[in-house]
Amino acid sequence: MHVHVLTLFPDMFPGPLGHSLAGKALGKELWSLKAHNIRDYTVNRHACVDDTPFGGGPGMVIRADVVHAAIEAVSSLCSRPRYIFMTPRGEPLTQGVLNTLRATPCETQEWIILCGHYEGVDQRVIDAWGFEEISVGDYILSGGEMAAMVLLDGLVRLIPGVMGHEESHVEESFSVPLLEYPQYTRPQVWNDRAVPEVLLSGHHLNIQKWRQQQAHFITQQRRPDLWQRYCDHSSTTRI
Repeated sequence: MHVHVLTLFPDMFPGPLGHSLAGKALGKELWSLKAHNIRDYTVNRHACVDDTPFGGGPGMVIRADVVHAAIEAVSSLCSRPRYIFMTPRGEPLTQGVLNTLRATPCETQEWIILCGHYEGVDQRVIDAWGFEEISVGDYILSGGEMAAMVLLDGLVRLIPGVMGHEESHVEESFSVPLLEYPQYTRPQVWNDRAVPEVLLSGHHLNIQKWRQQQAHFITQQRRPDLWQRYCDHSSTTRI
């Protein structure tokens, strides 16, 4: 998995992606990351990347010609890259989307991820290059860099060999449409709070049932939308 990030702030990378699982995988060359400064591709002596929006309105918009030059240069380093644009109006990022992105055939798993700023990027260049638009949530960030890191962290975890226990991601929240059950470890009693007895019983079937009950209860309480989706999925599966 080879990733090229187009950004106005290349020093933000690898950032958190240089640590923990993603960082270890980066060190083992299970994936690669290179940040490219969009400002290097400006067409004027002041290195200006943005301009006022047509039709009026507040803020500035990143110019199509500047971004196009950056994409063109980086694309020349790849064979058949996948183009991703991080934007609040994109498809909501879910575990299902991550699984699909990793599973979709791509010659060398090369990615070009565009991070917007200001009021966004001129739509013409997004359309011209066929970018897939992805959102990490219904909120506004200062730029696409943090969103890109969220996307990449989720993708890197799915690379074979990155996680110590390959089955770990299967039981995590959102791998199935349920929140994960509570986890406990030593000490057995902490601040007068004991670990649930069933987890100490060694009875694997009872433990599995308890965990499923907890996942059901927590999902119902905290994410009724997710619970409804789980119920709909279960009903369809039975049919």
